[in-house]
Amino acid sequence: MKSRKILGIFLCLLLCAALSSAQDISSKQEVKFRVVAIAEPGNKDHQGFVEAAKAYLNRLAVENNFAVDYIGDTKPINDAFLAKYKLFIQLNYPPYMWSPTAQEAIESYLTEGKGGWIGFHHAALLGDFDGYSMSPFFSKFMGDIRYTSYIPDFATATVRVEDPAHPVLKGIPSSFVVQHEEWYTWNQSPRPNVRVLASVDESTYQPDSLIKMGGDHPAIWSNEHYKARNVYIFMGHHADLFENPNFVQIFHNAIFWAAGQ
Repeated sequence: MKSRKILGIFLCLLLCAALSSAQDISSKQEVKFRVVAIAEPGNKDHQGFVEAAKAYLNRLAVENNFAVDYIGDTKPINDAFLAKYKLFIQLNYPPYMWSPTAQEAIESYLTEGKGGWIGFHHAALLGDFDGYSMSPFFSKFMGDIRYTSYIPDFATATVRVEDPAHPVLKGIPSSFVVQHEEWYTWNQSPRPNVRVLASVDESTYQPDSLIKMGGDHPAIWSNEHYKARNVYIFMGHHADLFENPNFVQIFHNAIFWAAGQ
């Protein structure tokens, strides 16, 4: 009888240990936050960057216990969809081709600070493209700008940090070189309407180009008129950017800052 009691106690202890272990495993599997990234499918010009970005995001998610989902258009986007995510990333998706429901949802998401936002490169392609008119909301969000041109043959240039205290630029030197980028120009600098974090030095273009902003050419900025933590990072055309440690660090910093982590 005594041996049965001892066995019962032993089995009970084993069961408790198993339950505790299972709870620990379950706890480890619960992600800290969720990210959704949108990338236009079939865009050969940016496909290399997108695939490299996805590989980087997937690795970072595993290392830091967050989850990433990917979409190829705005059809799934509404308030309920965005409510699942702490961060929305436009990897190469433009500010047009948005359904009315999706645009209304992202406007609410950003204006009310329901989550964070990171936009790369194509996110500032503001204008009338592919039969779509320019979005007044996205134009204002990006600093009241409109796309005018780009360097079709690309140029290597130096980016100069203007706001080293901002968390997105933590660990970044005062200047760094970006290779072979197709720098956009806009009708005006967004500077009066945004917090400029870094600018491209047009005098360093190699090869030189006549397509310039005229000296004031922001390349990374945040619009603090919106509750959402947001940052636009101009670079985003080539996969080679992921061989640039400064770009990778900026991407890393932006993810955790914009997600509020």
